Formats: sequence, structure tokens, C-alpha cells
Amino acid sequence: MITPAFELTQDPDFLTVKIRVPYARASEFDIYFEGEDFKFYAKPYFLRLTLPGRIVEDGREKASYNTDEGTFTIRLPKEVPGQYFEGLDMLTSLLAPKKSRSAKPLVEEIAASAELSEENEEEFDWEVEQIPYEESTPPLQHPYGFGNLRSGVFQRLQDELSDVIDIKDPDQTPAEERRRKRLAAEAAKFEPDHYLADFFEDEAIKHLLKYKPWWIDAHKKMTALQGESHQDHDSPAFVVFSEEEKEQMRKFTNKSYLLDKRSRHHVYLGLIDILLAYCYEICVNEGDKNVESSWNIRKLSATLCWLEVSFSSIHDVLVSFGRRVLCYPLYRHFGLVTRAFNDTVMILQLGKAAVLKCLLDIHKIFTESDPAYILNDLFITDYCIWIQKVKSKKLAALCESLQKTTLSKSHVGLELEELEAAAVLVQEEEKALKAAGTVSKQQLLCSESETSDSEESSSTSSSETEGSDSDEQESSTSEDGEINSFQGTLQEERTAPLIDCNGLRQGTNTSVMEVGDGKSKVSLQSTTPPGKLVEELEMQIHSAMRLSEQPEGLATAGCISQEQEENPVHEPDRFSEDAAGKGNFLEVSPKPNPLLFLCSTNEDED
Repeated sequence: MITPAFELTQDPDFLTVKIRVPYARASEFDIYFEGEDFKFYAKPYFLRLTLPGRIVEDGREKASYNTDEGTFTIRLPKEVPGQYFEGLDMLTSLLAPKKSRSAKPLVEEIAASAELSEENEEEFDWEVEQIPYEESTPPLQHPYGFGNLRSGVFQRLQDELSDVIDIKDPDQTPAEERRRKRLAAEAAKFEPDHYLADFFEDEAIKHLLKYKPWWIDAHKKMTALQGESHQDHDSPAFVVFSEEEKEQMRKFTNKSYLLDKRSRHHVYLGLIDILLAYCYEICVNEGDKNVESSWNIRKLSATLCWLEVSFSSIHDVLVSFGRRVLCYPLYRHFGLVTRAFNDTVMILQLGKAAVLKCLLDIHKIFTESDPAYILNDLFITDYCIWIQKVKSKKLAALCESLQKTTLSKSHVGLELEELEAAAVLVQEEEKALKAAGTVSKQQLLCSESETSDSEESSSTSSSETEGSDSDEQESSTSEDGEINSFQGTLQEERTAPLIDCNGLRQGTNTSVMEVGDGKSKVSLQSTTPPGKLVEELEMQIHSAMRLSEQPEGLATAGCISQEQEENPVHEPDRFSEDAAGKGNFLEVSPKPNPLLFLCSTNEDED
């Protein structure tokens, strides 16, 4: 038989059941209802519901069939007019037969006794080798999963283990050791640089915080309606399930759970942990699903990632979630922790329907992720079935406790406030250094402007200096010209003054020699003995060489020659040195020197 798609609605006096049965024979159908039981049959469809309230057959009931849509619509009167039927959108719980709502386990293990027949006894081998009995205890397996009802699962799924959860060998790891390893892993994973980067550069995070998921509008509507009518119950108008979600609920196998007080406590705390991770995922991806959605949810929930069962309070759950948000995902900002906390409160205030809608979405995300489907078997499927049977008052009490719980940065144990204070201090120092650098830059610009002004003035002075240097070069050039002309004069007139000064008029021997820079030629004609003439030539050569190498001494030489003309002093012909050890430029020979006369003559001409 096929279970058809259906939905239930109500008004103060009637319960309406809408059943979709395409291709069914509308002329052949049966309907039975009494008290809390409702049954419908139209080949090949069969539907049996256990209602949350009682209905009565009093003649007001009515049924109709829409051939275009292929749906039956059945209106059933309530036994107590005005009674509110809670949980009409919890389809999985409505499908359960009434007798299954007992505390009796759905599966019982029956140990069959192995009794040997007489034939087997006769064929028994009495000579079998006997081994002394040793009592062996099976290895202790620590439970996990929804309500700590599972164990030994990961022994058969070692290949899938590393891709789903962070803990290794969970079957042999006690709860306290899981918690200790989890805290150590979170402390090792925390990166202060990543956190501070998101803390100061939070433009993207501010944009994400502006996103409004569907439960915000539903919560506003509920708050407005409660303010008007002061009703304190769920309403399908706030939370609407899609056809896909309804199909998911119909596929679940309804069952009951035997949970003791401690296990129920862990289930409620695990529910908060899973919802917090889901709210973070919806916020950072703005409602869109991607390949990281499954990773975000299971990584941020210690219940899913570490099979955490040691939470003792709601505050422990918030601390664990806050630490994991600041250690693992892309966006690590405490504002996202606060946002997820507020969203979880809204979802719980909306009631079971909102919680179930979120769980169905998580179930779908894990189903589409290859390794994460194991978490559906361990947690999410059971949560989807269990939440439909939870009383709204207990869920409201859980929400109230969550609202009263606070979480601050100091609670997560990662020294966030100290990091932020140190970062702010460094930032202020950088600003101060930057301001000082700006001032120094301005001063540098001022100094550069002053330097440029001074360079302009110096360039002006240097241009003047260059002008003076050019004048000096011109004067030196003129002086060089005078020297060259002087040497030319030496070449032309040296012979005659020499003969006149020495009183020699016989020209038997003639000697020609190049003196100075090779341009001036001195022709000496003398009839004196060769030795005497050589000495005189040597003296003349030395004098000429001194004149050509340092022309600036000509004036001094001219002055000396004039003084010697006036006061002749007879001293040996030599170059003397003064007291400081420096040689005089030119000392006059006691003999008449034609160079001296020529120099003085040249000066007179100038």
C-alpha cells in the first residue's frame, strides 16, 4: 500500500484533512474516524493517523473530491469545540499507530536456548579436545549518537571516520577524554592573527550580519499576534513546510525513544548545539547552500564533530560553540557568535515546527554530502522524529533558559580581550608614528624648499663665479700669449744681447739649441772657449725652463732684475733654498743675464 501525501489544518470547530491520491478511483474509497483514530483507503492508497485530539461523528462531517488536483478534502467536527490540536504539522508522529506510543522497545532481542536433541547427543564427539575456560570480557564501548543510544558504529566505518568527525576511535574514548582532546585541539587551532584581522577589517562581516533569514519575519508575526490575542501555542501560519519537507517527514520511520533523565538532558543540549551551528551557516552564506555548508555545520558543533556528551549546562554549549567559531571557519568574529545565539532563541520561540524545519534542512544538507550522511543516521534523523513528539512547554522552558544564559569573550578562554587591547595599543602607536612621520615629512618639505632656494642662490653665485673664472681663463690665456711672445722674442733677440753683454764680437763658433717647450729656439754665437760657453748655456737653459713651467713668477723675476739693476750683488751662480727648505723661483746670477733684461724690457713695453 502507498502512503499518500496529506496535510491537516483546523479551525475552532473542525479538523480538515486534505489527502492527495492521483489516479485513484474516486468512486471506491473508505473513511473511518472515531476519537483519535482516522483511517482512509482508496486503492492503492492507505492512510492511518493518530490525532492529537478527539473528533466525533455527528452529521456535520463532510468530504469532497477535486478531480483536477486528485485530492480528497475531509472536514471532521471536533468533540470539544474550540479545542486546539497541537502538532498537526508533525506528520511523522501522526502516522504512528496508538499502540506504538508505549515505553516498550521497538526491537527486542530474544535469546533462543540451544537444546540438543537425542540424535545430536548420540552423534556428539566425546573425544574433542578440551580447552580450560577463560572468562573474557568484551572491550568496553563508549556510547554516542542521539541519546547515547549508539556504539560500535565507527568500528565498521573506519574509512569514513576522518572525513566526518575529528575524534579517533570514539568507541574506545571516554566522554571526559573526548572533551579534553577537543579543548586541546581548539587551543592549538586558534590563530590570533586571523581573529584580529576579522576584528579590525569587519566590513564583510557587517554585511553578513544584515542578512535576515525566514525565521525573523515569522518571529515578528508571532510576536505581533501574541500581543493581540495573548495566545501561547504554535500556529502553522508562522512556519510553512514545503512539499519536499513533507515528503521527508513521510519517509521517516516513526518510533519512540527510551531516554532516562540524563540522556534527555544531553539531547536538549545537543539540539541547541546543532541549531547554533546551523544558524551560523545560514548567516555566513546568506541562506544559500554550497559545498562548505555540511562542513560548517558539523565542524562548529561539538556534538556532531567530537560526539560530545559531557555538556553539563547551556553555558557549556555556548562556550564550546564560541570557541569553535573563533578557531575553524572562514569568518571568525564574535559578532557571528552573538548573531547565532539570537537566531537560535527565535527558532525555539517559534516552536517545534520551526525547529523541525531547520532539522529537515540539515538532514537534506548531510544527505547530499557523501561522508556526512553518517551523522544523519547517528543524530539528525532521530532528532527529526523526536522533536515532533516533544511538548511545547518543555521547548519553551528550554528557550527561556537559553535566553537567561550569557556569553562574553572572557568565557571562551582564548584571551580575546587581551589580544584586542594589545592590538588597539599597537594601532594607536602606529597612528602616532604616522602622525609624527607626517610632521617630519612637512618639515622635510620645508627644508627642501629652503634648500632649493639656497641652491638657486648658490647657482646664481656659481654662475657669477663661472663668469669670473672665464675672465681669469681669458686673462691666463692672454698671459700665455704674452709668454709665448716673450719666448719668441727670446728666439729672435737672444744672440745679440748675449754678445753685447759679454763683449764678444767674434763669431767663430755657433751653437743652436731648443729651449722651453720646443717652440722657442735659442741661437748662441760665441768665440769664447767651449767650457765657458757650456756653463753659460746650462744656466740659460735652467732659467728658460723655470720660466716656461711657472710663468706666474715672471713678475717676481722682473722685480728682482730691476732691483739687481739698481743694486747689483755679486754671488755665486746657483739655486739657493730658504730657511723653510723651499727653493726660490729664480735667483739672479752676478753676471749680466740677457733674460733679465729681456723680461724687464717686456714689462716696460707692457
